[in-house]
Amino acid sequence: MTQTSGTARSRTWSTPAGRAFLLLRTAFTVAPILFGLDKFTNWMVDWPVYLAPWVDDIVPGSAADAMRIVGVVEVVAGLLVAVAPRIGGYVVALWLAGIIVNLLTIPDYYDIALRDFGLLIGALALAQLAEAHRDRGGS
Repeated sequence: MTQTSGTARSRTWSTPAGRAFLLLRTAFTVAPILFGLDKFTNWMVDWPVYLAPWVDDIVPGSAADAMRIVGVVEVVAGLLVAVAPRIGGYVVALWLAGIIVNLLTIPDYYDIALRDFGLLIGALALAQLAEAHRDRGGS
């Protein structure tokens, strides 16, 4: 680690906004990667039940196949947040918007759609904090 990167890192941790940025960046890196990988195992949840029938009708293959594609997208989004949070935050927010639309068309999943709306707001906050962090000389 160079002197500059160590100094930038300590500056980031020294402010509440910097700590919020690092917290959101970590969460929006780890969660999409873990949930994306779980789309291949269904260990945490039976993911295909969260796919709206109309979406299942327009994507090729089964709902499980569609969820594996979703898993790949989520892993890539998490990696993008890790390396480019200014861009990754917006990508995750757009992805969550699509998930919300999907969930609002399935009866009884409105609470999950509301939770994902909160996550969308968090992803937008991450993108904004990443911009501020970059303006202060961070990565």
